[in-house]
Amino acid sequence: MTQAETTAKPRYSTLLCVVTAGLLGALIGVALMSTTPVPGVVEPSAVVSAGIPVVRVLLDLAAVTTIGLALLSVLAGYDRPKLTEPIMRLARPAGVAAALVWATAAVVALVLQTAEYKPGSSTLTAGDIGDYIVAVGAGKALVIVAVLALVHAGIGALALRFGEKVPAEVRVGLGLFALLPLPVTGHASNWNYHDYTMISMELHVMSAVAWTGGLGAMTVLLVANRTLLAHALPRFSKLATLCLVLSAATGLFNGLVEISLNPTIGFWAAIFTTPYGQLFVLKFLCTGVIALLGAYTRFRLMPQIVRHNRTALAAWATLELTVMGLAFGFAVVLTRAPVVAS
Repeated sequence: MTQAETTAKPRYSTLLCVVTAGLLGALIGVALMSTTPVPGVVEPSAVVSAGIPVVRVLLDLAAVTTIGLALLSVLAGYDRPKLTEPIMRLARPAGVAAALVWATAAVVALVLQTAEYKPGSSTLTAGDIGDYIVAVGAGKALVIVAVLALVHAGIGALALRFGEKVPAEVRVGLGLFALLPLPVTGHASNWNYHDYTMISMELHVMSAVAWTGGLGAMTVLLVANRTLLAHALPRFSKLATLCLVLSAATGLFNGLVEISLNPTIGFWAAIFTTPYGQLFVLKFLCTGVIALLGAYTRFRLMPQIVRHNRTALAAWATLELTVMGLAFGFAVVLTRAPVVAS
């Protein structure tokens, strides 16, 4: 293996595809959820209404990137520093930058959601934001996320200096922990058995982020290094299988429970004729496509990769990640959308 192969340039085109798909999914969701303004009711501005899902998608994708880059060190292993260090010297500063974007997106989302909470205000003050944090669970959650993302960036900065002496598992664990506050501010909070739904939502978010982040980090930074890829991909495949099962099962459970607890025009009609149901179906179809693409990688490409043969993994993984980005865009709108008939 040549030095050029070890230090191959990152595939930024993959990252661009994922971000574009995420934003597209969010905008499709906003379009499906749009309603006719009610006379006499003050509505948030179009900038606020469209800006919140856009920023939340960027927040989610920054979290995916942060956790995926931390996970890359675990997947690649620590026993061959001559091979892994050229990759990790790219991954560590990128992880710090992603964590800072994560924290910034949380703060911007907090400001926008405060504006949504007070739609009649022409300006926002620090007091308005403070009132929103005190009164609304989502405000508190965004503050916690911003703080934890900054802590993650600080630990990542230590890793820039001390390398793997700062355990990657600490960064992965902190990143996953930082995912927990936001899901509990979503749907099903009024259900007698909402604790089960909250646990399901947490598992759904963590599994989806670990799955997407790990695949994204390998595709952007590791795909050109056949030696490391042959070591990392089989390890990731086991994690991805678990994440697929958890993500699909919990996503299906959460969506069906939400629809069944908020009957509008009948269960099946609500699934296929309401905007919420349509988005739920689109997101579940994305999961099915991702599963098929993942199966192709697992059973057709991975045996070749393990033998260090050249494959089209980059193209297939980019396609899979693009569909994942689209699903994240749909998910952002679903977490905030009411289940009502159109």
